[in-house]
Formats: sequence, C-alpha cells, structure tokens
Amino acid sequence: MARKAQTREKSVRFDSGSFLARLHGGTTTTRYDANRKVFGQGDPSRAVFFLSSGRIRLSVVSREGKEAVIAILNGGSFFGESCLTGQSVCAATATTVTPCTLSRIPKTTMARALREYPKFSGYFVSYLLSRNLRIEEDLVDQLFNSSEKRLARLLLLLAHFGKKGRTEKVVPRVSQETLAGMIGTTRARVSHFMNKFRKLGFIEYDGELSIHSSLVNVILHD
Repeated sequence: MARKAQTREKSVRFDSGSFLARLHGGTTTTRYDANRKVFGQGDPSRAVFFLSSGRIRLSVVSREGKEAVIAILNGGSFFGESCLTGQSVCAATATTVTPCTLSRIPKTTMARALREYPKFSGYFVSYLLSRNLRIEEDLVDQLFNSSEKRLARLLLLLAHFGKKGRTEKVVPRVSQETLAGMIGTTRARVSHFMNKFRKLGFIEYDGELSIHSSLVNVILHD
C-alpha cells in the first residue's frame, strides 16, 4: 500500500520547468546576474515569469518614495501573473537577489497553455492558492506578532524550515535592509535581533548565514 501511495504521489507532481521549455509562442529563458532588475513598478505588464533557480525580490515604492519588500521568491515560483487579469502595468519591481534562471512567457502564450493543458492549469492554480495563503499568514504576522518574532519567522521561511525535515543556509546577499523592509521595522532593530539570535545559538555566521531549527523557539515563546 505504501509503495502504491508513493507511486500516486509521484504521478501528480508536475515538472513545470520542463513543460515550459517545450512551449512555443515566444517563451524565452535567460540567465540573470545578482542585483539585476527584471521589470520595474509601472512597466508594461505583458508576460508571466517562471523562476527556475535563484531568488527574486519583489518590492513596491509608495508615492512618498518609501520602499517595502513584499516577497522573496525561490526557485519554482511564478510571478507577473497580474497581466492575465488585464492589468496593464506592473504593480511591483522584481530584482534578482542571487544569480537566476528565468523563463519569460508572453501573456497570450500563458493564456493558451492554461486553456489547452488542464494539468498545467491545475498546477498553476494550486501554486497561486498556496502563495495567497502565505500572504494571509504574513499579514496576520504583521498585525499580531512582535518584530522579533516576525524576523525569526522570516528567517525560518527563507531556510525552508519544515521542508524535507531540515533547514538550509540562507543566501548571504539577503541584506539586513531587505529583512527590515520585509518585516516592517528598522535595520537597527534587525541587527539587534540578529546579534541576539547568534548569541543564543539560533543562527551562525560563517561566510553564509546558517539557520538552526531551534530558532522556532522564538516564535513559540510567549
């Protein structure tokens, strides 16, 4: 029974990267260096992007010029899908945090793929629902948790806590300014909490930033 269950689980997985590589209609794949802008807030919204590898930062700037980081996306993520709803301009700026491989899928090609390939359509809708749930969790986090707990939660998410039963190293180029923007506090507060987490043995600096699963105690502690 266990073997059959594993087989069924594998059968429902969808290799979106391989699928998109076979799509016709102007789909292109590009390698970006770190700290490169993919598109800017206010640019024409004409394509959906798929992040094969690397990390992307999505940020917005208010009319007063204040910038806020709204998400950091990992490999396997889609973004720019607002063009499918008729939105004519990009609502955010997408910037590479690390070297990235990106597929650009024109709006018409993506719309056709969603119509003609039910398996891909189901995968895409499932991804969007999962990401919306994450956004709701982030909002609750902002409303009810302290900045210390918000930082701990963000670090654990960046380290993929709870996936594959282990944490991973966080990319060192995620700056304290970026972390501060994502949790809605100052860089000084982030620096204070990072030093505190290091002294408690929850994180380590050794060329890269390593996150230990024990950091979850910050979130669970009242």
